[in-house]
Order: sequence, then structure tokens, then C-alpha cells
Amino acid sequence: MTTTHSISLRRAMVAFAILFLSFAGLEAQSQSVDVVLDSGLLAGYQWRNIGPDRGGRSIAASGVRGRPNEGYFGATGGGLWKTVDSGENWFPVTDFQVSSASVGAVAVSETDPDLVFIGMGETAIRGNILPGDGVYRSRDAGETWEHVGFRNSHGISKIRIHPTNPDLVYVASFGKYSAPSEERGLFRSKDGGDSWEQILYRNEETGAIDIVIDTNNPDVLYAALWEAYRKEYQMSSGGPGSGMFKSTDGGDTWVEMTRNPGMPQEGLVGRIGLAVSGANSDRVWALFENDNGGLFRSDDGGATWNLINDDRAIRQRAFYYTHVFADPQDENVVYMQNTSFFRSTDGGETYESINNGTHGDFHDLWIDPDDPTHLIVANDGGGAVSKNTGGNWTDQEFSTAQFYHAVTTAHEPFHVCGSQQDNTTLCLPGNWNASRMGFGTAPFFGGATGGSITEGSMNVAYQAGGGEPGYIAPDPKDIDVFFSGTNNGSYIDKFNRRLQTHREVNPYPWFYSGEPAIEIRERWQWTFPIIFSPVDPNRLYTSSQRLWMTEDGGRTWQQLSDDLTRADPMTLQRTGGPITGDMNGPEVYATIFSVGPGKLDADVIWTGSDDGLVHVTRNSGVTWSNVTPNDMPDFGRVSQIDA
Repeated sequence: MTTTHSISLRRAMVAFAILFLSFAGLEAQSQSVDVVLDSGLLAGYQWRNIGPDRGGRSIAASGVRGRPNEGYFGATGGGLWKTVDSGENWFPVTDFQVSSASVGAVAVSETDPDLVFIGMGETAIRGNILPGDGVYRSRDAGETWEHVGFRNSHGISKIRIHPTNPDLVYVASFGKYSAPSEERGLFRSKDGGDSWEQILYRNEETGAIDIVIDTNNPDVLYAALWEAYRKEYQMSSGGPGSGMFKSTDGGDTWVEMTRNPGMPQEGLVGRIGLAVSGANSDRVWALFENDNGGLFRSDDGGATWNLINDDRAIRQRAFYYTHVFADPQDENVVYMQNTSFFRSTDGGETYESINNGTHGDFHDLWIDPDDPTHLIVANDGGGAVSKNTGGNWTDQEFSTAQFYHAVTTAHEPFHVCGSQQDNTTLCLPGNWNASRMGFGTAPFFGGATGGSITEGSMNVAYQAGGGEPGYIAPDPKDIDVFFSGTNNGSYIDKFNRRLQTHREVNPYPWFYSGEPAIEIRERWQWTFPIIFSPVDPNRLYTSSQRLWMTEDGGRTWQQLSDDLTRADPMTLQRTGGPITGDMNGPEVYATIFSVGPGKLDADVIWTGSDDGLVHVTRNSGVTWSNVTPNDMPDFGRVSQIDA
């Protein structure tokens, strides 16, 4: 039987499949063509989870006041997850009900604990992020969901619900990542999310990044606006639109505090995090991105300020972090989040880390108003719960890992290997129905804990060498040899699982240390292709802006092409300003992002660049043809080619 499916494409179909992603493409109009598929081909296939239960990145978390065993965290690629046993177990609650997998904000009403709002899309605007599609509401503690607005915003930064009136809801909307948009700023609903009004707006380039409510006087609000954008090749944090504001009438009117006495009087302003003490409404903190930024504190409700702490540890990589939270019962206790999680008991002057075994890179915090020792955090390992002020944390064992790439091996049964964001590579048997590998723990399977599960003398669950963003290429000639990558071409790792040996086999010696792309001889992307020819098992390909090949396991390499990218100087400059630089790797642009060796002819090779070009050679690189479709958006990303 055949079924006709309408498939949305952004360019004409050619004789191979091109998977294409670009921020610009999010704005592009789609074209529809009919493709005939035999529905019987897929009828017998069912998905099953083979693991690992090893959490991935989260930027949103909330508890439930009055229900101390319940909590939520939002995964940036796995929807909203809930616990009913204080973080011992988590389960997904938005699967098949929301259109975006990326949760950027979550809020639960303090007076109606069944009322939950989530905002979709990430506002930690790193190089690899997923856009959202607005705000969803649940009236039954996460069992069912309905969309209630902001479909044109790529990221919802924060959602706050009035502490005594659940119909009064505030949403901080970032807007679109790379284009002007009006659905930015702070919005208010007076009817529980049925309708919204914009109450704080600067311009089409400036979104809202934070909103806090004074719990002692909920008419008092503090909000932060952020002028920022993320393009394929560049990120910018800061501009004249950024600033912080105060309202004393529930958001009807606002007074700007950005240049109040004690705050930096010069220089651009970037991202701002805000907090107001639940024990003293006059005490307000602002974590402030500026050349002279840091943690500022006001003891008169924002009228005047003092710089309390300018340590780099609490303000580095400001666009990605910049989070501050006030204890609800002690005016001297304040929390800051960055790569580590910090707690201060003297108003922010000094602090100590309370990571204590949980994952790094922190993005959100919920403090129980009735028991401030009860914390829920969101970090790059997911959600975690502490009942002793961070003394220890629950394990992060749930299937929200974000994998850059996946590949299968020729083992029987086959193994599935992948590279996990902010973690390691990992291989698991394809016939497993479940596996668990928590952060920092040994794997266990079938109820057995400790040690490793072995197959002969080798571990069944194992790393394939390389690092977080790397491609993995199993050697067709030896099923236990892998070639795997690290960030930005630092090295290609030839890993022998049987012998447990590693060897660097780089085509070009290089260790990336933050240079702009225009200064780099070989532009290796954060995640660069490594792939064997399906025809000739000796041929292994990798790519910078040029294509490289080895036929002797990496001992020697041949350059098969010149630059196959646009290499527009506009896209090769330093990025991350104008305040805080951030050449962190993904911003290295104008690279060959995908390689598709021919399946029938070893001399045929396709390449796709991250700036939107497609090339093919039919003679192993002697000559190349630019075959980029005419209607392909400029400066997009050809993420995969299957020749």
C-alpha cells in the first residue's frame, strides 16, 4: 500500500538528501511537495529506549509549594519532567502534547498547585539551541497541556505567577533569535493566560530576560531587558536596549534603574539577573553584565546601589549564565549560578560552592518558601533536588541527554555509539531495553550495581574515545577500533577498545584557544565530520574548510580540496561582544559541516558547508562542482548529506 505525505521543504529535492538548518531558515517560507512512501515499510518498527539514563541540559526548574515531594525541570531537548518523590525518580509529562522539545521556563502557582505554565525555547543563546513556540498551560499538574500564546517567540525567558492571585501571570519573552520582532518584552495576563498585554517594551531588537516579584508586596516588580541576538556565525550580548526596571503598581508603569547611583554610568549593558529578598523588600540584587559589572546590591529598593562582588567566577560567559536568587527567609543569603553553584551568607560579599557532586553549568533555581533548605536546580545534567541546602543532590538518571551524533557498529548485536553534550562519548548494545549510566557513577543493568558489565574481557557499555561534540567512525576493518573527534579539531582519537589504547591521528596539528575564524589556517568546527567510505573501507574522511582523506588509519593524510565554503569575511570575525567575548568553538564558521561519501562509487564525495554551499567531486577531489540549489537560503547550515 502507498500513502501520499505532504513534506515541507526549503529547497528543491536533488539526487541525495540534504538535512539543512539555519536561523534564517526559521523565517523562510516553506514549499510543499508530495512524496510517495510505502507506509508498510515503517509499520513494524517501534521505538524503545536503550539508554543511557544520563541527564542532559536544563535551564528551567520549579518546585511546588505545599507539595514538597513534587517538582519539575525543563529539558532543552526533552520536554518537561516531573518528580513526585523528591527527585528520586522523574517522568516526562509533555510528550506528544507540545510542539517544541525545548523548555526554557516553568512556573507553578503557589495557591493552585495544579496550575503550571511552561515557556518554550532557550534564551541561553549558545551556538546549538532549539527554538520554542510560546507558552503552554496545564490545569491538572502536568497531565494535559494547551497552547496559550507567544507562537512567534523563539525563547521564553521567565514566567512568574502572582503569589496569591493565580489569574495574574507575567511572561518575559526574548523574541526571535536573529531577526527583529515585536513579540518581545514583558507581558501580563489577568485571566490566567487566556489573553496577554505587553506592559514593558523597548524595541524590536530587545527582549525580556528576567522578572521577579516582591512576595511581601506583589505589586512591586523588577524586570530586566536584554538586547541580544544569535546568528549562525555570531552572537551579541548587550546594547542600548538593555536595562533594568521597577514597577510599584503591578506593571502598569515602570521606572528605569539602569543608571541609578552606584550602577556603572558608562559602557554598554548586557544581560542582567535580578533578585529581591523575601525577608527584606528593600534588599535587591542585580548581577550585571558591563565592563565594570558584577553583583550589585541595593538596600533601598533599587534607588541606590553598591558593587558587592566582581569575581569572574560569578560573571564569566555572561550571556549563558547571569543568575541570582534570594533566600525567602534570610536577607543575607543569596545564590549565584555560573559554571558552579554558589551560596553567600553575607549578602554576596563572599561565597562557597555547593555543587557537591551534581553536574556543572547552572541555569535556574527554585527555593522552597517554607523550607529554604529544599532546593531544585537546573544544570547541564538536568534537574536535581537537595533537602539540605546543597549538601548533597539527587542523581540525574533520566533520558534527556542531547546527542550530537549517533552511529551503529558491525557487532552482533550491533552497538549504538553517540557523543553527548557536556559529557562523553558512549556505546551501548542495540538490543538493550534499558540502561542506566548516571553522571559520575558506574553503569548498572538488570538490577546489578557496581563495576562494569562485560562481554568477554571488554565492557559492554563503553566510551569510544574523543569528546563531547565528536563524530564517531567505527573502523569497517576492525569492529573494536573507533575514530572519534574532539572540539574544533583539537585531535582525532584512534581508540582500540580491545587494547584500551588511544592515538592522536590529526591531519593538521592544532589546539583551538579562542581565535576568530579569520586567524585560523584550518577552520575546524566545534563538531567536524569523520566518516568512512562505504565502498572503500580504507578511506576515512574529515574536514576543516577543506576535505581530507587518509588510507592508512591516520598515519598520513591527503588534502582533497581547497576551501569549499563561502568564507565571507563578515562571518569570520571575533564574536560574543560587544562586552564579553565568546569565541568558544561553535562560532568558528565557514567550515565543511557534512560529508557524504558515495555509496556506489568511492570516487564520488559530496560536501555541505555551514554557510550554505553544496559541492560534489566524481574523481576523488581532482575537480569539484558547486551544485548548491538556487533557492537554498544563504549562510545556512547543511547539517547532513546522505549520498
